Amino acid sequence: MRAIVETGRSLDCGAMVDGAPRRRILCISFSDITADARVLRQLDVLAGLGDVTTIGYGDAPAGVHEHLSVDPGLASLPQTPGGVALLTARRFDTVELRAPALRAAAELLAGRSFDVVIANEARAMALAHRVARGAPVLADMHEWAPEERSHVTSWRLLVRPFMYHQCRKYLPLMSTVTTVNQAIGELYRDRFATPCRIVRNAGPFHDIAPSPPVEGRIRLVHSGGAVPGRNIEALIEAVRGLDERYTLDLYLVPGRDGGRYLAKLRDLIGGDPRIALRDPVRPHELVPVLNGYDVGIYSLPPLTPNHRLMLPNKIFDFVQARLAVVFNSAPETDRLITGHGFGTIAPDHTAAAMRDTLAALTPEQVAEYKQAAHRAAAVLNSAEDAAVTRAAVAELLGDGAQPVSRSEPPSSV
Repeated sequence: MRAIVETGRSLDCGAMVDGAPRRRILCISFSDITADARVLRQLDVLAGLGDVTTIGYGDAPAGVHEHLSVDPGLASLPQTPGGVALLTARRFDTVELRAPALRAAAELLAGRSFDVVIANEARAMALAHRVARGAPVLADMHEWAPEERSHVTSWRLLVRPFMYHQCRKYLPLMSTVTTVNQAIGELYRDRFATPCRIVRNAGPFHDIAPSPPVEGRIRLVHSGGAVPGRNIEALIEAVRGLDERYTLDLYLVPGRDGGRYLAKLRDLIGGDPRIALRDPVRPHELVPVLNGYDVGIYSLPPLTPNHRLMLPNKIFDFVQARLAVVFNSAPETDRLITGHGFGTIAPDHTAAAMRDTLAALTPEQVAEYKQAAHRAAAVLNSAEDAAVTRAAVAELLGDGAQPVSRSEPPSSV
């Protein structure tokens, strides 16, 4: 374990700003923060409110006061033999801090104190409550935590009950809770009596114009993680069934599987010259790169509530890139696409549905959708979301900010 300190700022926690000490903010995220667009947007807001310490996998994100790096080989869930045994026995209170990454993070944070703590996702809530020592905690739940990977048998049997327990136990102790969209916020309200503020996955506004068309081409693009279950195979198969006008470029961030899934996708592409795997780009570089295409495509099977109620960051990335979009049908994305008129909707997640929807596009439609995205970009950006986060954290940093409860959480029944 090692702590990486960002050298661009002083580490004197007593530094004064306008006669007052800088507030100390801890942001916990068991992700590679430098590649986690949602957390990076969060950090942009937090940096304006105090000195930010981040803890998570990988290198220090830009602009933070300090970064504590957790070995990326350490799991953030209790996946050790002992942890699995405790999950099986439903001894959730005993196992909640035994995940290897959480234990490492707790050691790195020993003896430190903060004015406010941000817990990204449910797996960080127990640690956040422990290290906050009575300071207020904001839980950004991102999506619907209990069913994150419930389509995987081991998750459904072992982790799903643990996540429900974590939510029942810790959500009432959080000072503020945020999540990605209204539909998922309603789930937290209905299942755990927890109101949520909505912070979408929208990125910053980009002052660019739609790219000009290329005669005889419809340039398709997809960006995201190279993770099984993301249905990227369907996108490849759809394009292989289209005529020569269509090309597809894939900007995929490698998963934590040693490249096995990417190799599978390469085999599926074969020698098709119209489909290319591109090197991933940093979040701040993505929109300018995407701007060189015509249509952003995405298709996700509704295997979990998160899939069914998806509102992924890529729809906002595509809009900021001034692209037409084609997504499979889902309530939250359908509302944006039809409301702003910047794309069309495939009836389901199959390769055939995506192929037929793309085949029906005309160059004139694509141009109209790109202009609609240009208009929508003025409102579908992170300004409103940043204001929600800024207001929530500023409230917690205020003189009257108090956590909902300063007592230890109750034991499970």
